[in-house]
Amino acid sequence: MTSEAPVIAARNVWKLFGRDPKGYLRKMPAGHGYDAIQADGYIAGVKDVSIEVTRGEMLVIMGLSGSGKSTLVRCFSRLHDITGGTIEVDGQDIAKLRERDLIDLRRKKMGMVFQSFGLLPHRTVLENVAFPLEMRGQDRHTRRERALEVVRLVGLEGREDYFPRELSGGQQQRVGIARSLAIEPDIWFLDEPFSALDPLIRREMQDEFLRLQGMLGKTIVFITHDFDEALRLADRIAIMKDGAVEQCDTPDRIVLNPATEYVRKFTEDIDKARVVRASGLIRDGLTGEGEPVDAGASIRDMARVLVGDSRTAIPVTRDGAVIGAMSRSDALDILVGAD
Repeated sequence: MTSEAPVIAARNVWKLFGRDPKGYLRKMPAGHGYDAIQADGYIAGVKDVSIEVTRGEMLVIMGLSGSGKSTLVRCFSRLHDITGGTIEVDGQDIAKLRERDLIDLRRKKMGMVFQSFGLLPHRTVLENVAFPLEMRGQDRHTRRERALEVVRLVGLEGREDYFPRELSGGQQQRVGIARSLAIEPDIWFLDEPFSALDPLIRREMQDEFLRLQGMLGKTIVFITHDFDEALRLADRIAIMKDGAVEQCDTPDRIVLNPATEYVRKFTEDIDKARVVRASGLIRDGLTGEGEPVDAGASIRDMARVLVGDSRTAIPVTRDGAVIGAMSRSDALDILVGAD
């Protein structure tokens, strides 16, 4: 998280489905709830959402089926035109872009990966990966070299001439990821990309995805309905219900301080000691001495230190520099209370 301008800035965004959504929104009483909107014959796919995504951040949007998470991401890329509010991408109001400029923005800055892989069955792995570059009009040699590069990046070297039917589900997903990376997007949208995979392959794909993000540093909006997946991947998590964002915060803060009863129910069965990290327990004004702990260490990781220590406050470091101190008693309370 930095102080620079956000890559994506959504302000008071509405997406209503119905006969005359813009006319209805203009006349809609303030505070009109989801059920009341539905009773009027409209569906609130996105309901008054304000959220920002910073450069290099991985924002995970999650919620149950029908919560609005996919609709919101489609608004970010203007695959859906919004009913009200504004969405800016790199400072541009995308609702005001001409069709040609919008297509140019998507082609040059945005990569998209969806649950359905959408591979072309009559094309090889290499041809599938090179396809968006072909649509850009790049020459055969340039697009082949770029396609080979990203095929190696996602671990499919040696399978360049395979057809999709000859690949496993996890390998097909890697082709989809490689294809979206081929255009070198600044912003990457992923809509439940691993949900169709079995648990073992899903875990492997998460590992691979984290490796790629560590190398590439993309700005990512990742949709999932799996809270464990969200906790593993996210810098921040936005939890949606009935088109609205119930809470958007770091995994630590969401688990420790759920903002609503709905969020609390999402987090009640989570092992907090596995999720909460030292950085999330730093207290203003607290100082510690002695051996520090790393900001990224979970309470579970620090269990031996916490139990065998006698300090009131323990210094916390990031990249070797002290960034604050955490209360040992706070950490022990979480550890003892963990399942």
